[in-house]
Amino acid sequence: MTGDPTIGDAPDGVETEPPVEEFSSDNTFSSRHAELARGYGGADDPADPAQVLAMPLVLHIPKVAPPLRSELLEAAARATVALCLDPRVGVDASWHEAFTEWTSARIRKVARRARGAQWVAAQDVPGVTIDVGGASARAFVPGRVGDLDPRIKRLQIGGTDVADEDELPPSPGPVLWVDASLSMTVGKAAAQVGHASMLLAGAMSAEQCREWAASDFACSVRSADPEQWARALGELRSGRAVAVRDAGFTEVAPGSTTVIAVP
Repeated sequence: MTGDPTIGDAPDGVETEPPVEEFSSDNTFSSRHAELARGYGGADDPADPAQVLAMPLVLHIPKVAPPLRSELLEAAARATVALCLDPRVGVDASWHEAFTEWTSARIRKVARRARGAQWVAAQDVPGVTIDVGGASARAFVPGRVGDLDPRIKRLQIGGTDVADEDELPPSPGPVLWVDASLSMTVGKAAAQVGHASMLLAGAMSAEQCREWAASDFACSVRSADPEQWARALGELRSGRAVAVRDAGFTEVAPGSTTVIAVP
């Protein structure tokens, strides 16, 4: 991406709109990483549901030949962290105010399904798209639920499931283990792995995260059976992993550990 003052700030292969702005010299990869590393405000949601802040995610799930679940979730995880480190969320940039307002509150994401012309239209709404194999997901600039762009608002929240698959062993690099016993829908799991990719990036040093960005945030998302989940919990207890604990608004009980991300 041109316009960012820091060399290597925009990973190759991440699909973003051409920049239309010049970026401040203070807007560096390190400064954007520091925003993630600071963590999140966790403020209570406003009384008016329309004022709740959320990051929309859209999953491309065509009716014919739907994508693999693991690839779809990987695309969602990578799109989320790519947006969080995009130059446009940096200081003085066009997405900065909306992004930092969201990170100062409770981190919420809502995943929707798109097909055909709906998916094409969604590409014109500010965000970042990632393709993984036959799967695609787009993360959008966070904002108030009541102000959601009509091209996204009209998309279904339900109907995001795809068939289970025989998953391959994880590739080298970070692995996001999803607790299979929770039986989350793809939409719910997409939000959870998006949380996990943010937490993982924030837990890394700036240099480690820059190296991950250079691989286009490559990772594996896999379902963890009880034995694998126990191993992931061991990594978490040893401080070698990060975990997502859900607030329990949908599908799972409050406090459930949904995803463990192992670098």
